[in-house]
Amino acid sequence: MKGPRLGRFGIALASFALLATACASGGPLDTLSPEGPIARQIDGLWKIVFYLAVAVFVLVEGALVLLLIRFRHRKGDNELPRQTHGNTRLEIGWTILPSLLLIALAVPTVTTIWALAEEKPNSLKIEVTGAQWWWRYDYPDYEGLTTANELHIPAGRPISLDLKSDDIIHSFWAPRLAGKQDVVPGRTNNLTIQADRPGTYEGACVEYCGLSHANMRLKVIAHDADDFEQWAREQAADAREPSGGLAARGKRVFEEGQCVSCHTIRGSEKSTGTTAPDLTHFASRTSFAGGIFTSTEGNLRRWLADAPAEKPGSKMPAGIATMGLTTEDIDALIAYLQSLR
Repeated sequence: MKGPRLGRFGIALASFALLATACASGGPLDTLSPEGPIARQIDGLWKIVFYLAVAVFVLVEGALVLLLIRFRHRKGDNELPRQTHGNTRLEIGWTILPSLLLIALAVPTVTTIWALAEEKPNSLKIEVTGAQWWWRYDYPDYEGLTTANELHIPAGRPISLDLKSDDIIHSFWAPRLAGKQDVVPGRTNNLTIQADRPGTYEGACVEYCGLSHANMRLKVIAHDADDFEQWAREQAADAREPSGGLAARGKRVFEEGQCVSCHTIRGSEKSTGTTAPDLTHFASRTSFAGGIFTSTEGNLRRWLADAPAEKPGSKMPAGIATMGLTTEDIDALIAYLQSLR
């Protein structure tokens, strides 16, 4: 009997471990913790569907258990239960009831879809472009304002995102603010998000898009209205000229090497690349490389030395092996990038 007991114990332990992996709260991508009116509409619809499904499950499984107990085989009972075929009343009932349930689900589903598709008054328009493996954000209402990976918005105001792709299908998802929306080459999809209060809301690309799909993250950073306007004015300005020293040398390394072919730093005539993130105010961001690295000197050093080793499939070539950067060049580039506030 040891074998069967150990087997049952193992199954019970594995089931408990599987259940425990789902017991988390307050996660950064917790779709059940809405922080804005758009996300709450989606959460409200989910709750209707969930509780209706629970009610159906309880009724069906409860009836099944009762029938199993009521009509279980008893000792000495050799009679077969009476068979029933062609019960018109029963067949009509189990056809009408599911239809009513589907109608009950369809009404709130359709109304929620329409509500989410409505263009909200006083919304701020932002153009979002997905690329392997990072996000670009352009603010048409603020001339010259372009940033990457960290989407800054004013709290308490609807934000209308026009979503496009430079290469393949991506999917934009900031779960505490809105649902998912595919980002498709050759077309523009729209998504409205809104945050109740200032804060940082994590997100990610949720459509498999290649080798570093898991490394294509995003942050939505909500500000008070005045703080957002100040941030926007600062971000729309050109980069400050380094006053000298290591940062000035870093600018020369940046402009005379391969960096300018992909990146832009506004205010530098030689820097006009558009296939990689705009670095004009790089030091004002908390992360880089698709949001996977915190903006620290150590992370920057490893990234500039060998980006493909840090992020699989990175289109940025290795600084030392491919671009011929020296340790001194990397020191200077770090000083320059950290001066771009």
